[in-house]
Amino acid sequence: MTDYARMQKMGAVKGVTDGPAPGDTYRIAYIIHFLLGAGNLLPWNVFITAVDYFGCLYPARNVEKVFSVAYMTCSLLVLVLAVSRGGWSSKLSYRLRMNLGFFMFVLSLMVPPIIDRTWSKKGSNAAYGVTVASVVICGLADGLIAGSLIGSAGKLPKEYMQAVFAGTASSGVLVSILRISTKASLPQTSQGLRTSAHFYFIVSTVIMLCCCLGCNLLNKLPIMQHHHRLLSVSDDPLSSQQKFWTVARKIQQPAFGVLLISTVTLSIFPGFIAENLKSKLLQDWYPVLLITVYNVSDFLGKSFTAIYVLKSVKRATWACTARVLFYPLFAVCLHGPKWLRSEAPFVALTFILGLTNGYLTSVIMILTPKLVPIAEAEIAAIVMILSLGIGLVGGSILGWFWMI
Repeated sequence: MTDYARMQKMGAVKGVTDGPAPGDTYRIAYIIHFLLGAGNLLPWNVFITAVDYFGCLYPARNVEKVFSVAYMTCSLLVLVLAVSRGGWSSKLSYRLRMNLGFFMFVLSLMVPPIIDRTWSKKGSNAAYGVTVASVVICGLADGLIAGSLIGSAGKLPKEYMQAVFAGTASSGVLVSILRISTKASLPQTSQGLRTSAHFYFIVSTVIMLCCCLGCNLLNKLPIMQHHHRLLSVSDDPLSSQQKFWTVARKIQQPAFGVLLISTVTLSIFPGFIAENLKSKLLQDWYPVLLITVYNVSDFLGKSFTAIYVLKSVKRATWACTARVLFYPLFAVCLHGPKWLRSEAPFVALTFILGLTNGYLTSVIMILTPKLVPIAEAEIAAIVMILSLGIGLVGGSILGWFWMI
């Protein structure tokens, strides 16, 4: 019997539940978790997928690498502060944290088109600085939402965690489709590129507002109210740092696995793929298409966990370790025979990079909170998202100073 099943039985004994659990009518709770997962990573995907637009505005800048370091570092900072201050729940309510995070996302997504339309000196250092500042705000919001959303989903049945991570992957696919459609629908000129990017940012902002509405609806659903009442039976607020480290020691193996996943991925994607790979045939479409390939494969990997999840955390961790082989594989394609330096090998490697990232990340994040008692599940989920954040920062820094 799982911890959650035991909680259901205990809740029934103590009178917390009144009869059978309400069903998830039309799977609305699952869909909203999926939507919130998409909203969590959509702004990040919006910024990195507009590589052609920012490359046009700031041609002398390493835009993708700067964005990666700024975003990931700020996200990690919020997560570290949350842990060091004794956890989320003792300070701000879940609903307030989520609403604040989505407001910050909306603010950051409005900055690039407004600057481009109103700033007198296009592509100036000041405009670039404000753009990077918007990425910083985006990163802070990501830390706020990711810690809250994944921490909450970690205490619920595993399908909700799967929904969150499938949603994060779907955001990349959605953004890629949006970017390709806006880019292809207008003339391939500098003005056409900028107009398409403005429309792209506006549509992304509207999606963020929809996520905010979904967040406020979620806790009003009978199924979610039932889960919250049930979990209150063993509710033990995140108290001391000692408890945090006790839980961290229990799950150190999967925490290392997810750290390694994110380090390998972020040291290659998006910086190396967006800035170091060139194609005479596809020109500025090449990085956009490679990012799309990655996002689609990442989505497929995370969605496959709805069908099959590895049972062994140890095997999943070893599979994470094996991903370091991507370094020599990309190096061979970059410096090897001429036929390997063509577009097809890089597309294939990028596809496998995204597929393994999506599947293994989702597997480990689903399994790990279930390795500890239900009262420690939220802490376990926060340890995992913190490990993920450390890996993302490490990978983005490695991708800046080290080239395959």
